[in-house]
Amino acid sequence: MRNFDLNLARVFVLLYETGSVTTTAETLHLTQPTVSYSLAKLRRHFDDELFRRTGRGLTPTAGAVRLYEPLQRALAEIDGAIGRADDFDPVSMQSRFTLALSDLGEVTLLPRLLAAARERAPRVSFIVRPLDVDEAEHQLRRGEVDAFVATPVLTSHRTVRIPLFQERYVGMVAAGHPRVRGDSVTLEGLAAEHHATVFGPSGHVVPRAVLAAHGLLDRVVVDATRFSMLPYLLEQTDLIAIVPGYVGEVFAASHQLRLVRLPFESEPIEVALYARHESSRSPAQRWLVHFMAEVLGERVSPAQLPAYGAR
Repeated sequence: MRNFDLNLARVFVLLYETGSVTTTAETLHLTQPTVSYSLAKLRRHFDDELFRRTGRGLTPTAGAVRLYEPLQRALAEIDGAIGRADDFDPVSMQSRFTLALSDLGEVTLLPRLLAAARERAPRVSFIVRPLDVDEAEHQLRRGEVDAFVATPVLTSHRTVRIPLFQERYVGMVAAGHPRVRGDSVTLEGLAAEHHATVFGPSGHVVPRAVLAAHGLLDRVVVDATRFSMLPYLLEQTDLIAIVPGYVGEVFAASHQLRLVRLPFESEPIEVALYARHESSRSPAQRWLVHFMAEVLGERVSPAQLPAYGAR
């Protein structure tokens, strides 16, 4: 190991985390043949294939799995000592980031993120793509997005999951709902009402699962793909919807809606930020991840948010 090139260690870690020669080359500003040549050197040095090519990219061998943690930890310590993250000055540098967010994220989290960015990094801009939980990790690995926010727990050795906050589900109805009154609803009351639910690629499956568990799916009269339609629908009908608590607060702050406690406890959901590992991020991406974790991890009152759908 005395003659081992640390640049090869960086190539190895990135190949392990991204599963892609192309993404590794782009991140390190190298050509793909250079990365392939480095991989060949790594294979000879460790006398191991290290990665096998599959339909989903490069899959690490057992030998690569054993090597990853010590090499990744060593590089992280070196990077921390050198302080490469300081290379990115958010105040003066211009950068464009691509985020994947659900429509709930666009409504409740994006305004907070953009408001903070306008103060701390005025030349930074964002491209927002629809969140598809089945594709998001692959998009991250391929470099198509810089980060995404999701509620499902996604486990992959190629991504880092950073918890932001937890919340529970509540019921949401029109402010003047003719039957649901007070600050709670009974199970009998819930069964007597018609419901609106959301089912789509964003990963919020709890509302329909709760209704199914209590035999209430036949009470669903609207099953849409986006949560952002709910406030407009509910304030003009007598339907009820089950939504995450913070989302309900944001909607109720700008629409004629009320929130009610549900007659059962549901497991809290945890909203999390997903990104590449520290060692495979550019200085700008490192700033982005720390910035998003700080801004979105703080629970704020809806009154502090830019108005959404205000009349």
